Amino acid sequence: MFVYVFKVHCFDTINDNDLVHVLTSQENVIVLFIKTNCPECMQYEKIISNMKTELKEVLGATVVKAHDSNLVSIYDPAREPALLFFRRGIPLLYYGDIKQDEMMQFFSSNKEPVVKELSDDTFEHLTQSSTGATTGDWFVFFYSDKCISCQRLYAIWESVAAHLKRRLNVARINRMEAGISTAKRFKVVESSSPVFILFRQGNYYQYVKREYSATSLIEFAETGYVKIKPKPVPAMPDTLEQMFLIIFQHINTRLCPAIGIVLIFVILILYFIKRFFIKNIQKDVRKKSK
Repeated sequence: MFVYVFKVHCFDTINDNDLVHVLTSQENVIVLFIKTNCPECMQYEKIISNMKTELKEVLGATVVKAHDSNLVSIYDPAREPALLFFRRGIPLLYYGDIKQDEMMQFFSSNKEPVVKELSDDTFEHLTQSSTGATTGDWFVFFYSDKCISCQRLYAIWESVAAHLKRRLNVARINRMEAGISTAKRFKVVESSSPVFILFRQGNYYQYVKREYSATSLIEFAETGYVKIKPKPVPAMPDTLEQMFLIIFQHINTRLCPAIGIVLIFVILILYFIKRFFIKNIQKDVRKKSK
């Protein structure tokens, strides 16, 4: 045990099994992923070695490095060198120049995760996307647990949020579970790829590139969105439509098809009755106004 602690303190290499142990047992961890024959990796290693005492004092972080790790692709598809700050297991990928002061500033100003988690229940309330965006602009990552590419972008998305947090809100929403109604609203629920949408002043702009680097995503949110034709944010579905969607999802996952057909039929009848009464009320109002 003494030898293991000594190695971590000296910024020596640890294997993947030990890395998993450190990430699950320590609150704050700085990890440098490096590989053989990589001059840039050596630059990172030298700087982090000089910073390890400061990182421990300021962040309370354990500092380790992983050489030719199989885990690096989980956090950075671009692979080594990759410098990450894990805060209670939530990764933040360093994005910036290879400079000690800049690295320290980046990590010390992002001790807590920045990305907000949205759901169908909170999306419209927090973003105000269809009412003029009174809460500011929002850059939202529509992800799913089944999307492997999505899972590899969480650290990058935290990096994007860290750079944009003073200019706009950055969030994510599970398009297949807690955010499925919102995903259907913006027609992205069936996408097999990560989906990024910028909500700005009642319109939305969908990121269309297949490059998912922090550089590209930040550039899109700051200026690149102007090259995309804006679309008006669709209105919220009415209460009956929302109820229909919830029941339909419940039918698909839990109930037998026969019961489902009956329920759909009943809901459709209620829907048309509602429309009928609304039209009659509108006619009466027009007659009275004449």
